[in-house]
Amino acid sequence: MTMGHLHVLRATLYVAQKFIDNVDSTFSAVIKGDHFRFLPASSGFIYCTIVVQTGNKSCISIFWGIRVVLPITVEEYQVGQLYSVAEASKNETGGGEGIEVLKNEPFENVPLLGGKFTKGQYTYKIYHLASKVPAFIRLLAPKGSLEIHEEAWNAYPYCKTVITNPDYMKNNFFISIETMHCPDSGDQHNVHELPPEKLKQRDVVFIDIANDSVESRDYKETEDPTKFKSEKTGRGPLVGNWQKNCTPIMCAYKLVTVEFKWFGLQNRVESFIQKTERRIFLNFHRQVFCWLDRWHGMTMKDIRDLEDKTKRELDEQRNKGHVRGTQGEE
Repeated sequence: MTMGHLHVLRATLYVAQKFIDNVDSTFSAVIKGDHFRFLPASSGFIYCTIVVQTGNKSCISIFWGIRVVLPITVEEYQVGQLYSVAEASKNETGGGEGIEVLKNEPFENVPLLGGKFTKGQYTYKIYHLASKVPAFIRLLAPKGSLEIHEEAWNAYPYCKTVITNPDYMKNNFFISIETMHCPDSGDQHNVHELPPEKLKQRDVVFIDIANDSVESRDYKETEDPTKFKSEKTGRGPLVGNWQKNCTPIMCAYKLVTVEFKWFGLQNRVESFIQKTERRIFLNFHRQVFCWLDRWHGMTMKDIRDLEDKTKRELDEQRNKGHVRGTQGEE
């Protein structure tokens, strides 16, 4: 999970909680029937199905599948993803904001994906956001509401991350991201083993790290897969229909579920979600590939040592210096 993903959640949740008194009347103005969709994939944004459960306090659930194909092996991605998370965390921490790592330890006897996976590495982090959300949220948000808690169970190749805001939203919000990593090009229909009723709700979106458009403020030539060639592996650049002729290849199958109560300011918040979700997954996985020569050849012991070092650096950076990394829109 990255800082940007949490900016979306905090912005959405606070605006919703703050402004809506009569949620059902708001629904009738926006939603026709039981479902509606965000902008279609052709717009460049991720789209998803929203299921409305009516009642005294309505709950909206966002539920979608995202598939990211990469020119690396499943075994390599385990190292590359953890390396990139550590580096991105340092880039987003400073001036009292950023990531605080509370726990990073092995776990056992936690049933995941129907009990198929039960052990791995557990992490517990707090994301201090503040300036990471749009200005109109910062002006309204009460103290403590811009802190997001993340628990993650990494039982690779399966991983589950749960995001909450216990100090403010309490039980009114959570996001779950379940990821299965497989040695294919993203053609498995139901890798998360969803029951038929859930499968009907799920929309699937592919992200192409080479051909999907990147915002100008995010673009870096050194993180452009169409220009990067690995000196260690000879892979890249990725051009044209690269996924059809690429070896090795793998897919990160992500199942994202967001549930929250009190939904308001529909147009502004929805637009923010759409733009930021696509931006996060695209940018991060472009980095994973283009940083290939930095992490290729590292062992899991190397990664754990890096994580310990990164935790110490994050604690130091967070308590001094200036705010770093992605800023919220004004």
